[in-house]
Amino acid sequence: MKILINRKPVDGPWGGGNLFVRAFCESANKAGHEVVFRFEDDLDVIFVQDPRYSDLGISINEIAQYKQSNPGVKLIHRVNECDARKNTDDMDSMLRQTSSVTDTTVFVSHWMKDYHLDKDWLCEDVAVVYNGVDREHFQKRDKIQNGKINIVAHHWSDNRMKGADVYEFLDALVAEDERFTFTYIGRTSSDLKHSNVMDPLSGLDLGKELSRYDVYVSGSRFDPGPNHILESLACEIPTIVHVDGGGAVEFAGCNFSFQNSEELIKLLASKPDISNVVMPSSWEESVGRYLALIERMKRF
Repeated sequence: MKILINRKPVDGPWGGGNLFVRAFCESANKAGHEVVFRFEDDLDVIFVQDPRYSDLGISINEIAQYKQSNPGVKLIHRVNECDARKNTDDMDSMLRQTSSVTDTTVFVSHWMKDYHLDKDWLCEDVAVVYNGVDREHFQKRDKIQNGKINIVAHHWSDNRMKGADVYEFLDALVAEDERFTFTYIGRTSSDLKHSNVMDPLSGLDLGKELSRYDVYVSGSRFDPGPNHILESLACEIPTIVHVDGGGAVEFAGCNFSFQNSEELIKLLASKPDISNVVMPSSWEESVGRYLALIERMKRF
């Protein structure tokens, strides 16, 4: 099949959506499909990665016009966004409008599905597919040996909803409590004076660095399907998330969630057991589920 995906992949650290686009293009091509990034006359499927206009791709308005002239093309929409995530007020309505023209919706977590289905979602054919990870990059490795509990977090986005208040608390904690260290990898607008702040990393470089730490903390709120959690879990790191973390709680588990600083410190000091945590799928497995949905769409 010829599949148009409305975002182009970008090299280097660029957020979880870009990881998916790269993985989708690679796996779809390996499976014998042709992936393109612009309108052509013989498209079988259009994959809506993001409905907004961008320099990296075309918008849902353009896609809807194409579908009017080419009613045989099928539209699949991957939903990894919501207003609650970044305190916006226009994303939910845009996504809901997109659902009026798409044939299949894929949500990146059950939390994300429930969030949107409660808001008069119009596409009836829905599924949930978790993101994957590169298992060669993200895996268990030797730890830092300094006699301390070494905490890590990483994000591409510096939006405060990613948990800036929690990372600022950890920065203050390590200044007072010698049991802990804190390393933040990525972009941040916070002044983390007592922490080790590193520039964004991606791929194998990120996996090698991340896997050195003893425990991962995410303060992200209302996160649809956070790749940073899946990457941490793939490194077999105890992963502690905020109780309002949305998909983060779904992935890490309620037993690894905290509501306040007291609960966070207790979890940090307890060295939580992750033996029963389900490891994330590979990107190939994740994209394979999308391709199965696409092939089913074309049969009907």
